[in-house]
Formats: sequence, C-alpha cells, structure tokens
Amino acid sequence: MEMVKNSAGRMVPVEVNGEKHTPFMGVGKYKPTGAKAKPPIRTCADYPEDGNKIKANLREALESAGLKDGMTISTHHHLRNGDVLTNYLFDVIHEMGVKGIRWFPSASFPCHEHLIQYLDDGTIHHIEGSMNGPLGRYTTEGKMSGLGILRSHGGRYQSVQDGEVHIDIAVIAAPTADTFGNATGDRGPTACGLLGFALADSEYADRVIVVTDNLVPFPCIPWQIQGNNVDYVVEIDSLGDPSKIVSGTTQVTKSPDRLLIAEYVADFIEAAGIMKDGFSLQAGAGGTNLAFALFLKEKMKKAGVKARFMRGGSTQYLVQMLEEGLTEYILDGQTFDLEGVRSMRENANHVNTSPFTSYNYHGKGNFASMIDAVVLGATEVDVNFNANVVTHSDGYLLHGIGGWQNCLFSKCTILAIPSFRDRIPVIVDEVTTITGPGELVDVIITERGIAINPKRTDLLEAVKDSDLPIKTIEEIRDEVHSICGKPELPVVDKSKPVAVIKWVDGTIIDTVFKVVK
Repeated sequence: MEMVKNSAGRMVPVEVNGEKHTPFMGVGKYKPTGAKAKPPIRTCADYPEDGNKIKANLREALESAGLKDGMTISTHHHLRNGDVLTNYLFDVIHEMGVKGIRWFPSASFPCHEHLIQYLDDGTIHHIEGSMNGPLGRYTTEGKMSGLGILRSHGGRYQSVQDGEVHIDIAVIAAPTADTFGNATGDRGPTACGLLGFALADSEYADRVIVVTDNLVPFPCIPWQIQGNNVDYVVEIDSLGDPSKIVSGTTQVTKSPDRLLIAEYVADFIEAAGIMKDGFSLQAGAGGTNLAFALFLKEKMKKAGVKARFMRGGSTQYLVQMLEEGLTEYILDGQTFDLEGVRSMRENANHVNTSPFTSYNYHGKGNFASMIDAVVLGATEVDVNFNANVVTHSDGYLLHGIGGWQNCLFSKCTILAIPSFRDRIPVIVDEVTTITGPGELVDVIITERGIAINPKRTDLLEAVKDSDLPIKTIEEIRDEVHSICGKPELPVVDKSKPVAVIKWVDGTIIDTVFKVVK
C-alpha cells in the first residue's frame, strides 16, 4: 500500500478500499471543485397513488430496493446504545445471502458487537463510520476485511454530498412515521429526539427505507424526514430501547478532580469575558462537561446574563437553561437524554438541526464557527495542542469522532480533560492519533492547571490578572510525568493500516495501524 506524508507529518495511504483519497493539506487548504452528488430521478408513476408505501417486512423492502452484493447500506445512531434495528437489519441481510456490504453508519455503539459475526463471515466487508467499543477493538486488531474510515458528523454529510460515498440503500429508524414515509424522532414509544444524522441519507441514497414501531395516519407532524424522499415503509415491533440513548457519558461526574476541572472551565469562560449577554456556547455530553454546565448556569444567574443560543447535543441541563430563560434557543444536533426528547416535542425554541446546517465544511458556512465557546473532551493532547479522540495511548480504536472535529472551528475551543487516567498521562509529547490539529485548540483545562495556546495572545491577556492557575502545556506535562512516568508508546505494525481518520474536508489526517500484542 502506497503511503505518503501529509501536512500534519503523518503517513497516510493514497488509496483506501480501492478508492483514491487526498492526504490532509492543512486547515482550509483543500478546496473542492465540481458539483454536488445527484440522487436518481424518480417518478410518481412508480409509487402508489394513495401514498401507501408499506412493505410487509424488512426483507421485502430490501428485495424491492434491489439489495445485492457489494452495496453500501447506511444507518443512523440516534437510538445510540439502545439500537435494535441495525442488528436486525444485518440478520436479514445475512439470511438473504448477500455479501461484501459497506456499512455506513453515522456511529456504532457497543450494542453492535452482534455484527462482528457478519464481519467474520463476509456479510459486511468494512465499516465507514465512527466505531465505538468492540467494533473499534476488532478493527484495530486487523480483523476487518477492508480499512475502516472514520469521519466526523459533518464529514459524513460532506462525503455523501460530495459524491465520495454513494449510498445504495438507506435504512432509517423512525420512532414515528406515516405510510407515506414522513418521519419524526420526537415522539412515539422509542422517541429519540431528532433524526438529523439521517438527513443526507434520505436526500442522496438511491433507495430509502423508513422503519418504524409507531405507524400513524398521514400526515406525521412534524416531519423531520420527508416522505417524498422515501421509497418504502416497514412497521416492526420495536426499534430498540430509548432509555439507552442515555449512556455513561451523559451522567454528571462525581469525581472531585473532574468537578474541579468543570469549575475551572466555568471560571475561565467568565474571566475571559466570553460569558456576556447574547453569547453562544456548546458543550459535549461527557460527565465533566455536564458538571461545567451546572457551574456556568449559576454564574449566569448571578450575573443576569442570557445566552442567545446553546448548541446541543441536548441534555436535561441545557433544557433547564432554556426553560429558566437563560438561553433563547437550543439548536440541537443530537438528543442525549429523555428530557431533551421531551423538550424538543414541547418547546418551540428547541430546534432540531442537521449536520448540513451545523457542521458541513463544504457548504456556504455553518453554525460551528459562529459559536463563542465550545467545551469538549479528548483521550490525549500533546505539547503542540494536537488532540486525539479516537484511540487511547495503547493504540486501540475505541471511540468515534462525532461532531468533535467540526466544533474546533468555534471562536474558543476548550478541552476539559484530566491530566491522567488510570495513571496513564493524557498530556503527551505526541498524540497516538491526530484527530484535530493544534492550531484549532485554544485552551486545555486540567485539574493541575490551565494551558492556553500561545497563539491566543488575546486569551492570555484577558485572564492575566485572574486567579486562574495558568501554566504552560509543558509544565503540566512534566508534572504528570513526574507522578506517572512517561507513557510507553504502543507497538504497532506500520505495514498494516486498519483505518484512516478523515478531516472535515474529506482529506486523510491520520492512519490507525494494527496493534501488535
């Protein structure tokens, strides 16, 4: 496999799964040309005049869609670790004897460990989507037939829009739908909030199948997916367990160290002058970030400050801010708990968005760069402020990118992270995998101090007279190394790439190699 060094200094393949790809050229350097991808033209003459697109079962719908070997099948992950449909989908595909599928999920979760048997037997050739848990470990150990491709949420939309990924059949889990295919996620027994990650699939796929466990008479209102883009509708008993859209990453931390980090983040946003009337904010759903939201909420109430909008992933804490009048809008990209689902259904100012509006880098602007501050996590950060969210220091691919890369374009990007986990340093000389370049990371906040990117002289000046524990990134690294020792580098086989990491513009920023046990 031919490998070249990209502008981040990482060796990346120029061809992945038989297709040419462009190496990372630097932030804002790659400019696409040409036109967007075009879905096939359909005619009403081929669809029921009464609008009833119901098929008896999923197998019949897949047969009608023309499923065959080597196709690309897409799914979305709004049901998160409660998703049952995707496992059932591939059970059916396996029963049909179809092989070599490219699975194109918006993300996978530990519940999808069920699919390893279909990677083993060739039903699924490879995965192009953020891989979590068992599927990431399976990939890193070199067991997958093809190379995995990890994209951000915006990068996934970009790849479909730009024609890099052509979806043959999209299967959309819809908590409520009508027989015409209009669908929403904000109501029904498996309500999960919005369905924005399935938007590109519905717009660009050759065939679209909506699967629901709550079929209602036409029209399904509101519709997040338009029935005019849908070919077939299938009713099943259950899409999954909606309580499992809440996971361990959506619970407030109880760790004293992480609570201190959360408090530092709120203090920094106040001291830097970011927290003021009309500001905007986005925070991830990790335990530390949720705790930060509570600290910030109290500061806003005390100062009488109101935000113009908060970007979700929505949680109960963001909903509280909306309902208590601390923000005018929630612009939601993913619902992280059931309070978020309720709010989307009940609050007119809780607005569902999609990767097209929020994150797509190949558009005429998006929401990400309009946000005053974003608070995120990371598995590793190095002294050049490069950050990693997809692998651990042992080289194993165990996390997805989500919207993380896209959020780096905010006016102030803050990574709230512990200085070490399980006595393994998080601040390192060089990250195992570059997911985001250091030039876009502004502030690192740990329990041992706050490091501001030297390029952000404005932030350094803003907090110079505060009581915040400002340190250099090297000082924090050295302190951690004195406690934990210098971390051992993973042993990998550089001749055997197992996955590539895409940047938001579709170029390859890094490679994940097979871990040698």
